[in-house]
Amino acid sequence: MEEINRKVRIALPSKGLLAEGSRLLLADVGLPIYNPNPRQYIATIPLLPGLEVIFQRPGDIVISVRDGSVDFGITGRDIYLEKKDTNGKILELHNQLGFGQCTLNVIIPEDWVEINSMEDLQRLQRSLGRPLKVATKFPNLAQKFFSSEIEIPIKVIRAEGALEIAPTVGYADLIVDLVSTGTTLRDNRLRNLPGGKILDAEACLIANRERLKNNSDTLKIATQLLEMIGAHLRGKRNLAVFANVRANSREEISKKIFQQKVIGGLQGPTVSPIITRDSSTFFAIHIVVRKDELHKAIGELREIGGSGVVVSPVNYIFEEEPQEIIDMMTALEDK
Repeated sequence: MEEINRKVRIALPSKGLLAEGSRLLLADVGLPIYNPNPRQYIATIPLLPGLEVIFQRPGDIVISVRDGSVDFGITGRDIYLEKKDTNGKILELHNQLGFGQCTLNVIIPEDWVEINSMEDLQRLQRSLGRPLKVATKFPNLAQKFFSSEIEIPIKVIRAEGALEIAPTVGYADLIVDLVSTGTTLRDNRLRNLPGGKILDAEACLIANRERLKNNSDTLKIATQLLEMIGAHLRGKRNLAVFANVRANSREEISKKIFQQKVIGGLQGPTVSPIITRDSSTFFAIHIVVRKDELHKAIGELREIGGSGVVVSPVNYIFEEEPQEIIDMMTALEDK
């Protein structure tokens, strides 16, 4: 039950890779957690004195945000989608925090050599004349997938702990589970079913909708979190590139840049004159390019005569109106 006049709260995973990733993310955006006693399940963020940090299991975080006892939570998107219910009490503020990546998959025994698609699985079910027994920690997502993607009757077997043994001992025909590297599957003679990927997931930031709408402190902190996290994640995807280019004028070099596909920058390049020893005409350009387009950017810079290229990481890219905040405000107006 929601407490009256309590501090704004954010719940973070108490252990595991999600816990480590959450702490690192907040530290990277300049909001380190102060938790001198690791046995305590309450902590603070000194730069956000109005915010209280609590540590919970990832599944409990979704429930706490849903019932309003916690304002915000960082958890796995797979867990959020499984436990969020359909009442709209939870608002997903950011669905790609950059860590905890995995996929939720239909997983079958390795020796089912003739089963290589969902259609093959459907034919198997029909030949058995009964629903397929599916062991999973994600009954809602599994049931939805098998009933909407391709209609295959299943009997969900809720399970905790290691699921990989289920087909071997016979209490399930197959499993639906998270996969990151696939090593555990191979060790247990299992494999992903082609076409059986239910979703891609990673860590996400969620919030209680009513607290955002009715508590100004909650909305203020949501804006701060989205501003810093969004700017940091945009920065991580990009690189700052500096280069010297011989040209007669800013206009000449700008025209050459805009004829290329990658090196146009965010709104455009920064072009500044260079004071040279021999009075030759050079300009320094500064652009921001995506990391996955750096190779193309270097090639385009060479095409326009670029030299002395320097590449640096980008810590933050702050936008005039961050899309994450626009999306949040729009979602709050919808309901």
